[in-house]
Amino acid sequence: MKARSDREIVVQMAVRDDTVPPAARIRHWVGRVLDQGPPGEVTVRVVDEAESAKLNERYRRGCGATDVLAFAYGDPDCADAERAFGDLVICAAVVEREASRRGKSLEAHWAHIAVHGALHLLGHDHHEAEQARVMEDRERKLLEAMGFGDPHAEES
Repeated sequence: MKARSDREIVVQMAVRDDTVPPAARIRHWVGRVLDQGPPGEVTVRVVDEAESAKLNERYRRGCGATDVLAFAYGDPDCADAERAFGDLVICAAVVEREASRRGKSLEAHWAHIAVHGALHLLGHDHHEAEQARVMEDRERKLLEAMGFGDPHAEES
C-alpha cells in the first residue's frame, strides 16, 4: 500500500539498538493506520527509558517509562492542522521487555505498539471497556492485514 502524498512520517532514532526496527518499517506501520486520517506530519521518536519517563511524568503524570506516548496536535478547523498532526514517543527498552515477558516476537510487538500509538493519534482510547473493545478490534484488523497475529491473544 502506497503512503499518502499529503502525510509525512518522520522517524527519529534517539537510541541506537539492533533490536529497533528500521525507520522504514516504523513508517509503514504508522502509515497504515493513518492512511484514512487527516493530512499532516507525524514524528515518531524512539527513545531510551530516561527520556520516556521524563515525558510520561511531565505530560501524562505517569510514573516511569512506558511503551508509547501519543501527542495529537492541531484542531481540524485550524489552518495549521495540515502542518502538524502529532507525535509518538516509543521506548525501545520497554517494548523489548514487554515482548519478552508476553512471549511475543519483537517485530510483532513493535508493530502493535506503533499501531496502538497511531490509533491514539486518531482519537481512539481504552479507558472504558467499550472504548478498549473498539480500539482492540481495530488493532487486530490492522495487524492482521499486515501479516501479524492477534496482539491480544493469550500469551504463549
